[in-house]
Amino acid sequence: MEIKGLKMARPPKSKSPDLSESQDLTAGLIDRLTCPTGKQQAFLRDCKAPGLRVRVTAAGAKSFVFEAKLNRQTIRRTIGDVRAWPIDAARIEANRLRVTLDGGTDPRELELQQQAIKAADKAAAAVRAVTVAEVWAIYLDERKRHWGDRHYRDHLKLSDAGGEPFKRGRGTTLAGPLAPLMPLLMPDLTAAVIEAWAANEAQTRPTQARLAWRLLKVFVGWCNEQPAYAGILTGNPAKTKKARESLGRPGVKSDVLQKGQVSAWFAAVQKIGNPAISAYLQTILLTGARPGEVMQMRWDDLNVKWMGLTIRDKVEGERAIPLTPYVWHILSTLTRRNEWIFSSQTSKSGHLTEPTHPHAIACKVAGLGVLTLHGLRRSFKSLTEWLEVPVGVVAQIQGHKPSATAEKHYTVRPLELLAVHHNRIEAWILEQAGIVFDAKASAGALSVVS
Repeated sequence: MEIKGLKMARPPKSKSPDLSESQDLTAGLIDRLTCPTGKQQAFLRDCKAPGLRVRVTAAGAKSFVFEAKLNRQTIRRTIGDVRAWPIDAARIEANRLRVTLDGGTDPRELELQQQAIKAADKAAAAVRAVTVAEVWAIYLDERKRHWGDRHYRDHLKLSDAGGEPFKRGRGTTLAGPLAPLMPLLMPDLTAAVIEAWAANEAQTRPTQARLAWRLLKVFVGWCNEQPAYAGILTGNPAKTKKARESLGRPGVKSDVLQKGQVSAWFAAVQKIGNPAISAYLQTILLTGARPGEVMQMRWDDLNVKWMGLTIRDKVEGERAIPLTPYVWHILSTLTRRNEWIFSSQTSKSGHLTEPTHPHAIACKVAGLGVLTLHGLRRSFKSLTEWLEVPVGVVAQIQGHKPSATAEKHYTVRPLELLAVHHNRIEAWILEQAGIVFDAKASAGALSVVS
């Protein structure tokens, strides 16, 4: 402003600019800006970019901010520190935010949405970066409580990396069939990879590979149901015709104890030095139960009053079968170390862990061929054919699902009726074994007829 040829003197550099009027922001103006005494913050408006402000705090911090009205409410969004943002760049950003606001969008909401999108992208990238082994460990931990001990150990064994020294003897453990897939990133678990894996594993260990493949299919299905992993894999890449053909179909198992071999088998098994293993093997044959079901029997599962035995059934959850006299006799002679009937002082679980080796030795001593633990369960069913026991009775004792409509909906057999048949089966098998057993006699009243 001039007065008759005189120019007004410029404000001193130490004087703070007038906050009541918009200013043409300059570096010097911003440098002189101070917060009035008694206030926490103050704003200097820009006259070129509507909404652009320079905020100064009582502590002296200065930053560009955007300020406007939205639905009669004042909104502010920080653009950045004045030392990092040139004035022209701050004006461009303020104009951009004004355009966004004129379109009816709150810049703050837009920023939150963008942050959410970035966070989601970052989380998705992190998930895609995890390996099969990492997700496998989470899967096992989450599903363990729904599985039996044997099923859980199968998952551990088949995915084990191997290379650990043997507890006995020289050498190291072999890697499980699933081990080659564990280091892969989850998105790399494709159908082509699994098909190549199946073709390779089928050449050396088809039986284990088939089991591993079945476990893998269930695992992938579980992943697709989890929000954290959904969408990483396309469908179920393990379910392909090529993988199934490479692994082939399992052969029909035919290992079974014949009627004439029962005596030799019992004689050899009863000479096993570990009473728990001997009783375990005899219990499988005389109940027809699954080896894993027998292995995890607890003392609380025995109902001596009603002569019943509760079996943890993998199909129905649990089932009750008769506690036959001879089975009760051999179980009652075992030492009660813990909750498990077939306890072990060396295993981490506290119970036996599939004593296939002692059984194989016993079969060799008896002059028998290969007879698996599941073959003992198969033997129970086969031996009952000599007695013409109703098929439904045998199926109910063994825990097989009824196959006929009458069995499913009309036949209900109480424990007492099952015991009539089951006791007869046991007595006949003992007769073939040459064992004379008096159920009413005291413990130890047992003899073998030579």
